[in-house]
Parts: sequence; C-alpha cells; structure tokens
Amino acid sequence: MKKLIALLVGVFCLAGAAHASNIADDFRAHYSAASDLAAYNKDLNSLIGLADFHTGKGTSFPGFDIGASLNAVKTSSDNNIFSDDYMYVGFITAETKIPVLNLGVVLRGTDMNGFKSLGGGLKYNFGLFDTIHLSLAGFYDRGSTDWYTTDHYSLSAVASMNVLFLTPYVGVGYDYGKLETKDLLPSRSTSDGDIRYTAGVNLKPFPFVYVFAAYTKTASSHGLQGGVGLNF
Repeated sequence: MKKLIALLVGVFCLAGAAHASNIADDFRAHYSAASDLAAYNKDLNSLIGLADFHTGKGTSFPGFDIGASLNAVKTSSDNNIFSDDYMYVGFITAETKIPVLNLGVVLRGTDMNGFKSLGGGLKYNFGLFDTIHLSLAGFYDRGSTDWYTTDHYSLSAVASMNVLFLTPYVGVGYDYGKLETKDLLPSRSTSDGDIRYTAGVNLKPFPFVYVFAAYTKTASSHGLQGGVGLNF
C-alpha cells in the first residue's frame, strides 16, 4: 500500500509539473459574448470521458481497483476560450463489483487546476477465451468551477487482450455534456456531444500494480492519458 501511495503521489506531482493554467481563472479571463462555448464544452467533455476505462477486464468480488490518472486534451482550433494548448486534469478512480447484479460500480473525482468533479458509473464485463475481455459502461459526472457548472454523461465500450505482462486495449466512447455559466455576463449554456476513439496499453511491473498510457482521437482534437493503480 505504501508503494501505491508513492506512485499515486508521483502521478499528481507530474500533474503539477505540467504547470497547467488554472481552468477557472483562464475561463474568466477569456470568456466573452464571442466565445465558442460549444467548442470549449466538447473539449471539457472529452477531458472527463478519458477516465472511462483503461482495460476491458473488470474487478471480481471482493476485489477492487484503485488508481490515479492524468488526462490531457489538446484544445480544438474552435476553442477560443482556453489559452493553453492542452487542458490537464487528474482523476482518482475506485472500482469494485456488485456480486448480485454482476456489475462493476465505479466512483471517480478530481479537484485540480480550479476544476472540481465527482461522478460514477456502472460497468458490465465479460470475457472470451480467457485472454480477451470486453466492457460496456455508462457514467455521470457533476463538475464545476467558480464560473460554470457542467453535467457530463458518457457511454463507452472497450476490448482488451492479455499478451504476457502487457494488455493492449481499444475502445470507443460518446461524451455528452451541458455547461452553464454562472456569475458572468452574458449568461449562457450549451449542450454538446462528441465521439472519441482510444488505443492504449497496460503494463504490470509488479504483482497487483499496473501502469497505463493511452491516445484518444475526437473529431476536432485528441487526448493523452497516463496512470497508475492497484488491482486485487
């Protein structure tokens, strides 16, 4: 457990080293009536949706999976609000299984760079030939800054395959979110959705410990994700 804590701290130290702009302050500084709020909302939805999966294999009762990830999304060319090239947010995620329903239950959240979010979802996992694992999942997240609130919904499907100590995976997801400004003029809201495609790989350097990295593509941008966790 001490090793895990050290690894988790390391991930968030990397997040701090990224020296990302404060999401709330940056929004306040560049928001105006001419801002493309829909483009900003799509980038934010993708940033949250990146946390949907890192493998097709789920947990087994009474096991659990707990990990930390750093998500980054390249802001689209239409996003004229966020000033940096990338938006960064770290997530803590915890997952276990409900044996009666044969469903995985996931909780996740963040409080970083002026952005807060708390959410969760359900996963249905099944396997083929002991080496191929598939997962279907749905999530809801409630996020906020000092200047807006967001309701994020996502659906995802992922497949992974065990190859020695590596587990490559591919997945597809759909993110939909409603963003509403607060304490700003003009007051505005927008509801937008986008599809994302992901390819990544898990590595188990030690028993029960995994690290992973992934690349995600959307219609207008791309995202990167890295993380570490413990799985029993």
